[in-house]
Amino acid sequence: MNIRSLLAALVLLGGVHAPLAVFADDDDHERKRKWWRAEWREDYWNRPCEVKLESKRGEFKREVKCKDGIGADWRGEWKEEFWDGPCKVTLEATREEFKEEVKCER
Repeated sequence: MNIRSLLAALVLLGGVHAPLAVFADDDDHERKRKWWRAEWREDYWNRPCEVKLESKRGEFKREVKCKDGIGADWRGEWKEEFWDGPCKVTLEATREEFKEEVKCER
């Protein structure tokens, strides 16, 4: 993996923690944990890309699709898997699509 791909992966990994920031509340620790327990789905457009977020018990999935690769923050095609604590993170990028899956074991 070259440095450019590594930097792109690091920037995209920040997105893993972004949904957690929504629930950040120092007074309510339990609320932070509900992100992994709740089931929800959200679809929206982040010009010119379509973004789909989905959460199930112990899983989080984000898909970003950019028509013809226009507006994509990532470059090239690559796949990476690693562990973040008890969670296995899979990142996969093609010219038009970026997929991120987080699956946690108990």
